[in-house]
Amino acid sequence: MTTSTTIATHFRDVHFGGNWTWVNLRDTLKDVTMEEALHQREGFNTIAMLAFHINYFVDAVLKVLEGGPLDAHDKFSFTHPPIDNEADWQRLLDKMWSDAERFATLVEQLPDDRLHTDMADPKYGTWYRNLTGIIEHSHYHLGQIVILKKLLREG
Repeated sequence: MTTSTTIATHFRDVHFGGNWTWVNLRDTLKDVTMEEALHQREGFNTIAMLAFHINYFVDAVLKVLEGGPLDAHDKFSFTHPPIDNEADWQRLLDKMWSDAERFATLVEQLPDDRLHTDMADPKYGTWYRNLTGIIEHSHYHLGQIVILKKLLREG
């Protein structure tokens, strides 16, 4: 197995299951309602904000994997499109799952020798650093989502 394939597998695991922690985004979010996703607890981001934020950076690097420029800005990374009904919430989740699968598929296709070259610009570091960073970032915010979901449901 190549390093690229291993990274892609690890990325899929945090999104769809099978990782070492046995917690993943799809299972955690599958029963979250729109109302829960948008519930604002003082001092915390909403579940919807965190889900969007995770995917914001996946989407940005996905575009680079597809040959485009890196165009991501922290100031936009928590500003999700309006969620006015369950269908809007489901669309956000469906985009997460679709982007995650496309992302993993393209990572699998990266030659291992490319992993230690700069992604987009030297100031962002190597492909390896960015791809493993996306996984770490996803796990970090997944933990926040798990805690928020538990707080919401326990009152």
